[in-house]
Amino acid sequence: MSRPAAPAAPTRQRRKEERPQELLQAALELFVDRGFSATRSEEVAKQAGVAKGTLYRYFPSKEELFKAVVRQTLASLIAEGIELAGQFEGTSSELLATLMQTWWEKFGGTPAAGIHKVVMSEVRNFPELAQFYNDEVIVPADRLFAGCIQRGIDRGEFRPLPLHEAAHALMSPM
Repeated sequence: MSRPAAPAAPTRQRRKEERPQELLQAALELFVDRGFSATRSEEVAKQAGVAKGTLYRYFPSKEELFKAVVRQTLASLIAEGIELAGQFEGTSSELLATLMQTWWEKFGGTPAAGIHKVVMSEVRNFPELAQFYNDEVIVPADRLFAGCIQRGIDRGEFRPLPLHEAAHALMSPM
């Protein structure tokens, strides 16, 4: 007596919703490891396990892919910080310490920290990406930290000082 054949195992399928995240993760790793100019779109697609055409379905160019990586890793973290600052009930010193700790845990202590190095090393060849980084990361982060310092000044917790210079002094080591 023979047993009925077992149904064939379904081929591995990824959900469409997961693809952008997989592509962003692959791009982050390659950009940080090789730099922007040395990373080829084909390599990103291969590392993510998709066809090159699939990459272009989600990101029309390597520049747009890089921008998406920056938005996902940095711009979203800055947005979280802005939300936290708006609701924070402790002292301004505690707020700054919390922001810096969160920044380190979610960015500075991760491979994503290499994004800044990529931008700095490739600014001459890709000024439009450097401008994008300035507009999406540097300016909002400066506003966030300057706002926290101003909060401390307004509450009498800090002495008056130049806001943007103090914000840069706090952000630079990070």
